[in-house]
Amino acid sequence: MIATDSLADWLGARTDVQLVKLLQLRPDLAVPLPASMSVLAVRAQQRASVLRAADDLDTLEFAIIEALTVDEDARTIGTAITPLSKTTLHAQLKDRVTKVAFTAALTRLLDRALVWQTGDSLHLSPSAAEALPWPLGATTALPDALTEPEVTTALTQASPAERALLEKLASTGPRGRTRDAAPGTPADRPVPRLLDARLLHRIDDETVELPVTVGQVLRGEPVTDPHALAPPKPTLTRHAPAEVNAVGAGEVGELLRDCADLLDALGRLPAPALRAGGLGVRELRRLAKQTGVDEPRTGLLLELLAAAKLVEKGLPEPMPDLDTTDDFWAPTPAADAWLDAPPATRWVLLAQAWLDLDRMPWMIGLRDAADKPIAALSAELRIPHAVRDRHAILSLLAEYPSGTALSASDIGKLLAWRMPRRRRHFRLDAVTATLAEAATVGLLGRGALDSAARALLHGAPTSVADAEAEMAAALPEPVDHVLVQADLTVIAPGPLVPELRGRIALVADVESAGAATVYRVGDASVRRALDAGMTAAELHALFAGHSRTPVPQSLTYLIDDVARRHGQLRAGMAQSFLRSDDPALLAQVLAAPVADILALRAIAPTVAIALAPLGELLDQLRAAGFAPAGEDSAGAIVDLRPRGARIAVRPLARKPYRPSPPSDEQLSLLVTELRAGERAAGARTGQSVRTDGTRTGTAATLALLQLAARVGRPVNIGYVDAQGVASQRVVEPVRVGNGQLDAVDPVTGATRHFTLHRIASVALLD
Repeated sequence: MIATDSLADWLGARTDVQLVKLLQLRPDLAVPLPASMSVLAVRAQQRASVLRAADDLDTLEFAIIEALTVDEDARTIGTAITPLSKTTLHAQLKDRVTKVAFTAALTRLLDRALVWQTGDSLHLSPSAAEALPWPLGATTALPDALTEPEVTTALTQASPAERALLEKLASTGPRGRTRDAAPGTPADRPVPRLLDARLLHRIDDETVELPVTVGQVLRGEPVTDPHALAPPKPTLTRHAPAEVNAVGAGEVGELLRDCADLLDALGRLPAPALRAGGLGVRELRRLAKQTGVDEPRTGLLLELLAAAKLVEKGLPEPMPDLDTTDDFWAPTPAADAWLDAPPATRWVLLAQAWLDLDRMPWMIGLRDAADKPIAALSAELRIPHAVRDRHAILSLLAEYPSGTALSASDIGKLLAWRMPRRRRHFRLDAVTATLAEAATVGLLGRGALDSAARALLHGAPTSVADAEAEMAAALPEPVDHVLVQADLTVIAPGPLVPELRGRIALVADVESAGAATVYRVGDASVRRALDAGMTAAELHALFAGHSRTPVPQSLTYLIDDVARRHGQLRAGMAQSFLRSDDPALLAQVLAAPVADILALRAIAPTVAIALAPLGELLDQLRAAGFAPAGEDSAGAIVDLRPRGARIAVRPLARKPYRPSPPSDEQLSLLVTELRAGERAAGARTGQSVRTDGTRTGTAATLALLQLAARVGRPVNIGYVDAQGVASQRVVEPVRVGNGQLDAVDPVTGATRHFTLHRIASVALLD
């Protein structure tokens, strides 16, 4: 109780600005609004609130907490030790920390009300010691005798039984009880061997402890020493910002191309969803094979597309010809608009989706608790701290000048020093995988943040527009020409303008992709263009007008040859029909086995009808060696290529309510209310009336308020607002009438209005 009272007094002496900062750092203290400083003090010392506030403390701040804990423990057992002051505390740590760093760390603890002062004495919140991320005394004890390389070497020499014992302690807790710790135990047993190798420490004859460094190495955590109160200095690698931007832009080009291919593959054949909701390993492999992308990258791209609402789970239209009624993963209608958008706009959507993704795609394929591989798009990839950890890693890189890269090991160690309670989140594998994903998304080049990523991480209202502009400047300008080679390949020396890209993709197939894309023209690709409605003359004009090299004669012959055979047969709907100006050719078709499959029947020397749908008619005839073309009612060739499946986006479920953090202005008002409540709680009262709802009680309340208004006396009123929340308020009545009290708030100087029937009590103040 004494600690709470002293904390309440200290909080009351803080300025409004300091109290606003406290509520910013610990917003849970403001909900609901504390009625007084005593209530705020009690709330600030609650265990859950203290542990939450300690999550972001660094190693130096925990060292201060540990020193104060040791001091208070000593005073608790009755020794004549005075509380530590700022000067004496710094004297204990001055060999390992500068005065500036110490003062800043202590100030941050005071700002969070985890430490407070009475005079020169420093006091610690009782639950703060429970937040220590290491055993008490680790910051004052000398570092472990074994360094990280020595621990790694010693672990390789440990037997399986010894390794199992160490891993058990690393996962369950550093201390264990065993009789083998006693002197005289046979030296060939695991515990004595580990003690001799200094992989264990003896506490007593029945207790051993795992050194901090050994535990960190076994868990794959960054190796940090609690005794080191200065942050580790990483090794910086510097690159030219222009080079970083160019490498990032190259990754973006591949990202957009692979995502487009993945959308196309899912549109042609949607992937069945697992009953648990994810995507099966077999389907992931199929998509990877179709797009020519490795499986880990395919999984990441699927996660990005799903997060950006370009891919969704449900029943697509049209439905795949599969014997199942389960859900499928397929593109949404938004994918079409995304594919037509400028490259920088398309990238921003994917990059923002990754930054806000509460999942860890790099875990796809890892084993879960049941020893089963984790599937892409499954619920098991959802990690609550994914977004926070991802932003912590990238924000650390953003602290350094443009073009600066840090190794994954250095990033993990620095973040573990800054947030030791969360150090397990920054294991080497996790940091390495996060950096690899950031590079794939185009946020990193040569391991450094590119300009577009820095703009996106800035958090300003214009950050998205700025990032899009930076990426547009970094991406190569689209070109409007190609290079046609004699071997029927077409080289695009850069990203093509949208219209040319669509036409080239129609008449040629991608053979290799990269900074320069290589297409190949063949019989099937030319036929595809003719099927889409292009004529031979238009194809000749396309290459003649956009090729910077002479059009080879072989390409001209190919186009003319395919066009001469193309469309001699015309198909329509009867279900479908077939016509030809050459009766002999139609007779040849009717005599072929395919005529029985399609149930073709001649109705004129140049016309036949079929019971098969038009699409099946065309496919079967082409498989039989003929080259039919589809036509509309006017006889014009129509594009009958199958359209990709699309799945309608489900109406968004009501998102869970996530209150936004209060603004500085709102917190200032809260502090004003808190001051008023504190003044009301501490006011000395004279004559008082408590209304009981009767006419007599109401009349007495009204009379006392009118008296206070006449003589200018402040009153303490108990008021119940429209939400049923009761509070005490000191006001100076000005006017009473029409069922309302008009009074001046002495804290703000503003006039407030109170409904009379909501006033539960009135007391004149001395």
